[in-house]
Amino acid sequence: METSPPPWRPPRLWRGAQALARGIVALLSRLEITGDLPAQLRAQPLILAANHISTFDPIVLAAACRARGISPRFMATGGLFRTPVIGPLMRHCGHIRVDRRDVSVADALRHATEALTGNSVVLVYPEGRIGLDPQMWPERGKTGTARLALAAGVTVVPVTQWGAHEVLPYAAPKGLGRAVARALWRRPVVRVHFGTPVDLDGLTPGAPGAALRATERITAALTRDLRPLRADEPDLPRHVDPTRPTETRRTWRPPSA
Repeated sequence: METSPPPWRPPRLWRGAQALARGIVALLSRLEITGDLPAQLRAQPLILAANHISTFDPIVLAAACRARGISPRFMATGGLFRTPVIGPLMRHCGHIRVDRRDVSVADALRHATEALTGNSVVLVYPEGRIGLDPQMWPERGKTGTARLALAAGVTVVPVTQWGAHEVLPYAAPKGLGRAVARALWRRPVVRVHFGTPVDLDGLTPGAPGAALRATERITAALTRDLRPLRADEPDLPRHVDPTRPTETRRTWRPPSA
């Protein structure tokens, strides 16, 4: 009888970085976390699919995952891996490089699949970038997350967040000092919610349209779970970052909206 491999063990450096992230987030904001991973999912490979709203939210997600006892491997832009110090640290911590707009981008899915086969938790931004929707709702996602989930046959858990955009501007490191000073003074509320798994039943890997339908379900789950986090900001966000561009090319709304 075959048994699944033990869960991936994060390096001490990554666990330490998550602890540091908790301290940074606590200093600059008031973190509120709701939801959790069911016990039966904790021994399985998983995909955490998160909305992307800020340059600060990877730190927020690292802190929130630490609070829930999770050490995910982030799928992150290749630019981080090319930097002299951060790049080697990212590789050592087991994170997965994504070179967008490059012929090697397919390698990211292969490496993520290998990570899931090794019983890792992989954190993905389905939008593929910081969202530019004028109202800051999740954009229409890329199909990579859906294709990864269907091919690997793993559960997708939506992780929604709100408030990180009030800590650091889109243009950071430009304006970083002023933003940090403001956050230290105001300590905005940052909310993270671990939702219920996305229903991908009935979708066959490689079947025509399956990845698109799965992407729609993931985006719908993120949009649904984001509503209560920004219940008092249903239309435009209260905090408007003047450095953040907006566009409607990839705006997505539920069919009933």
